[in-house]
Amino acid sequence: MPFTIREGTAKDADAMYALLPLLASFDVPTGRNPDDLWMGDHAMLESWLKGEAPDTFTLVAADESDFVVGLAIVTLREEMLCHEPSSHLEVLAVSDKVHRRGIGQRLIEVSEQSAKARGAGSMTLHVFGNNTKARALYSKAGFSEEIIRCYKTI
Repeated sequence: MPFTIREGTAKDADAMYALLPLLASFDVPTGRNPDDLWMGDHAMLESWLKGEAPDTFTLVAADESDFVVGLAIVTLREEMLCHEPSSHLEVLAVSDKVHRRGIGQRLIEVSEQSAKARGAGSMTLHVFGNNTKARALYSKAGFSEEIIRCYKTI
């Protein structure tokens, strides 16, 4: 299936929102509400659509009919440890209908290129430890795991 990666626009809003619940399409850890994994991203996307998030950009993967099948949301921010200009991959979501076709990998590549063009020297992301598919994709894309965040309900 041919697809293109392009900047997201307001006309893509409904399709972008529809992809966000996919962020919880893995074995969510016990005690976690799956909706919590994407509702903050929903609010971020809403702010971006309103023009209230100048340090955020979106990329979409669209099929030959321009139907959105993938989404990346990136924010530009200071790197946590060295304080250099950086970026953070907030969202990477690809429709289940088109998995394993290189769309996620391509969204990462274009996200990196776009962030670099905007002055970022690195990119970070967060991923749940048991989200093995995502971790494998990120490892293949050259991301190394640095910090382990532990969580316990008390």
